[in-house]
Amino acid sequence: MPLRPLIRIPRGLPAWLGLVFAVAAAGGLAPGDAPVFYQQLVLPPWAPPGWLFGPAWGVLYPMLGVAAWLVWRERGWGGAPLALGLFLAQLAANLAWTFLFFSLRLGGVAFAEVLLMWALLLATTIAFWRVRPLAGALLLPTLAWVAFAAALNHAAWRLNPTLLGG
Repeated sequence: MPLRPLIRIPRGLPAWLGLVFAVAAAGGLAPGDAPVFYQQLVLPPWAPPGWLFGPAWGVLYPMLGVAAWLVWRERGWGGAPLALGLFLAQLAANLAWTFLFFSLRLGGVAFAEVLLMWALLLATTIAFWRVRPLAGALLLPTLAWVAFAAALNHAAWRLNPTLLGG
């Protein structure tokens, strides 16, 4: 009698989670001094403490991975190329922002890029919703967080012209 696994992991889920965690890890490598740099910035009173970003993304990244997996499981690559392509594009934009803001310290360019990331995420949310509403709904918290991040990016850029380029 063959042994049955105690936990059955759905096919494809580890790959999608692995992808988003790889992006998170790559972003974490870029700015070695990001926490120190964030503390040096003049920030608006509504800016969250630096320690909050890790836990926030620690919740959002798995939600992104599960959403992509739901769409992939529903239709596969061939059935949802636009939705999954948009997902990959917004992940790339997510990674690029970290380098632009923290490594290169280009506040204006990072602001333009975070607006692009938000637009890609909105398009992904709509595309996912059409395939599987739950997948679209799982992206809504990230959409809200990125909108907040865009406002914070803009405020930090305007308040720190020397550190983030006027």
